Amino acid sequence: MPWLLPKELPLEADRLLDRFVGSLAERFDDPGSDRNEVVREILAQVMYGRNHADLVESAPMAALALDPRQVTFEAEYYVATEPEAFARVKPLLWLWRCLDQTPIGQSVASGVAIRRMLAERIFRRVGRNLKIFQNVEVSVGYNIEAGDDVVIHRHVHIDDIGGVVLHDGVSLSDYVNVYSHTHDILNATDVTLKQTVIGRGVRVAYHATVLAGTVLSDDSMLGAMALATRDLDPHVIGLGIPAKPRVWKERRGDPTFATLMVEANRYQKAPEVRANPDFSGDPESSST
Repeated sequence: MPWLLPKELPLEADRLLDRFVGSLAERFDDPGSDRNEVVREILAQVMYGRNHADLVESAPMAALALDPRQVTFEAEYYVATEPEAFARVKPLLWLWRCLDQTPIGQSVASGVAIRRMLAERIFRRVGRNLKIFQNVEVSVGYNIEAGDDVVIHRHVHIDDIGGVVLHDGVSLSDYVNVYSHTHDILNATDVTLKQTVIGRGVRVAYHATVLAGTVLSDDSMLGAMALATRDLDPHVIGLGIPAKPRVWKERRGDPTFATLMVEANRYQKAPEVRANPDFSGDPESSST
């Protein structure tokens, strides 16, 4: 018996949701539309049941907070963030975060559908059947590549400023953290970007953390609360802080992994990038 059972919305609710998501996608894809204005209007209707123009008159601070142009994200303070690329996805990220705090975002059926549509317009690549649950946060979004059947559970944080690749079948459990940048030990303002790669069929368990530049090979697993500071080989289960190989999965004769796509000891890692190439080494020369 499968673990997950099919669950459908009532027909009318399903049709309404399809129309809502489809209409949003069309408006975001229209080169003549302003994504900021689309987002503030949708949020005004979903959160307050009113038009944005009405809120400007009666609740100006509420109206201001709904407009992506009037808020800032942490990533906008990073020197490595590409302004044009982030400006394109910022309205979608704001809609994502705000809707997650509403009933439509908390419902699995509607929340997953909306986030999948948004991710297809934010991430660098999105495969089939992407599932993202509520309260997931990404830093810039446009540096994430997600394969087929990727699942990202509640409260996951993906720092993708240096690039994060999630291959087919990856599962990130609740409260997982995935990083792609590091700070120098002696001077925290000296930052290096390192692409992080999570291979096919990898499970990263509850509250585990994957540090920047790490490669988790196909079919490996990072156990609950573990900290991946080094690569994991295929079929290995890494446990502890720092994570070390403790268990090996028995895969002999299993055709699923007869061919490996990501094998850490053979994987050609992307070059590391100095986030602030003009870094002087003087802590006083950088500001937050």
